[in-house]
Amino acid sequence: MEENKKPKKIKRKLLDKYRLVILNENTFEERLSFKLTRLNVFVLGSLIAALLIAFTYILIAFTPLREYIPGYSSTALKKQATELNYKTDSLQRVIAMNELYYSSIKKVLKGDVSASSFNKDSIIEAVRTEASEVDLAPIVEDSILREKVDKEDKYNLFESATSSTNFVLFPPVNGTISEPYNLKEKHYAVDIVVAKDTPIKATADGIVIFAEWTVSTGYVIIIEHSYGLISVYKHNAALTKRQGDLVKAGEVIATAGNTGELSTGPHLHFELWNDGYPINPTNFIDFK
Repeated sequence: MEENKKPKKIKRKLLDKYRLVILNENTFEERLSFKLTRLNVFVLGSLIAALLIAFTYILIAFTPLREYIPGYSSTALKKQATELNYKTDSLQRVIAMNELYYSSIKKVLKGDVSASSFNKDSIIEAVRTEASEVDLAPIVEDSILREKVDKEDKYNLFESATSSTNFVLFPPVNGTISEPYNLKEKHYAVDIVVAKDTPIKATADGIVIFAEWTVSTGYVIIIEHSYGLISVYKHNAALTKRQGDLVKAGEVIATAGNTGELSTGPHLHFELWNDGYPINPTNFIDFK
């Protein structure tokens, strides 16, 4: 009997109703009143605690506040760590390749490379057999293709440029040379004094490879000609050609001016380059 009374007593305690009253302390007027049981209070407290835990988790997991938790890395730090990981991997590959390269050089310098023995006769015979199986006789299509490629080659811009004996340089302007070509002072050009807006002409057939404004030399135009020759025209007042245009010898490409920080008056700064080396323009052109 006593064992049966204990569960009933616990149940009664949980379900017993209580009244929570809020009174005005001065007038003892009843403001609010709630009917509660211990079970209701327990359930309500559990729900509030669960909601607080869920809200705290969401606030920390999906907002920047998580970065203030000790031991939690920020997004920027993760990104930086990933980039450093990629760079480290690349450096390791480069170091491994350099080690192989240096080890090969050491073997060559020390003479550790072993010479392989070859059968000279067998190699020659194999080359002869392979060559005999290939028909090296030119066909009509091959001849047509070769002719087309020769015409489209950048050093054969015009069909007339077939022989270097017919290649003549045209004076870009006529005037007095104020500063000649001087290899020691690294002045790889001739400065020709001309009136402002004097037409500047192409010294030979070619293609414009540069036509832009520069701070030090103003408007500059560079033309690539046949036989590895390049002509440069600086300090122009304006350009009449653009990059990629084909020009003929004597065709107007710009007007003389005084543009750029290095210019001291209206003139043309004219350079000639052959296969990457400067040459004296007065050896080939008469500017008078």
